Amino acid sequence: MNPTKRREIFHRLQTANPTPTTELEYETPFQLLIAVLLSAQATDKSVNLATRKFFPRHGTPEGLLALGEEGVADFIKTIGLFRTKAKNVIATCEKLLREHDGQVPRDREALEALPGVGRKTANVVLNTAFGEPTIAVDTHIFRVSNRTGLAPGKNVLEVERKLEKVVPREYALDAHHWLILHGRYVCVARKPKCPVCGIADLCEFRQKTPVSQA
Repeated sequence: MNPTKRREIFHRLQTANPTPTTELEYETPFQLLIAVLLSAQATDKSVNLATRKFFPRHGTPEGLLALGEEGVADFIKTIGLFRTKAKNVIATCEKLLREHDGQVPRDREALEALPGVGRKTANVVLNTAFGEPTIAVDTHIFRVSNRTGLAPGKNVLEVERKLEKVVPREYALDAHHWLILHGRYVCVARKPKCPVCGIADLCEFRQKTPVSQA
């Protein structure tokens, strides 16, 4: 795929959705961090249903520590891997209070040092909370990047590095959200919705879904 096609793809995605953002519900960088941590192998919808129950009263490091691991687990038991996630949430709160005065650090290394926080979670927080032009490659972005030919790669890190190189600078901040939303609602896994896709003519996927099967 050439640079002209890539630029036009992001131009169209921007035209269709000028101000994309995460579908996770949060009010502070800390709440975003916790929501993203909980979203691993879970849907944003399921995370929002859970966090609505405890963010209003316990949406701070001190508030979650007051709940304790069992209390957090009880609130998030509808989410996969809830016991491991509850343990990581409490450990993260303790580390934030001990080392960062309860604030979420604006630093990749410090973020990835938090329990349960990997590169993808750090990228989401840096992008969405702090406005850094990072790209957190999840299953949706990995699929869209490879299927369309936008930034093919064998693993998530390879795709991330490729996107960092090929996404035009003026689209870098929002590229993460456009690609996730496109993969979640249009370029879906089993049967991509090619007939209603706004970038289908630019996409290099050969086995496009015909109108008769859409």
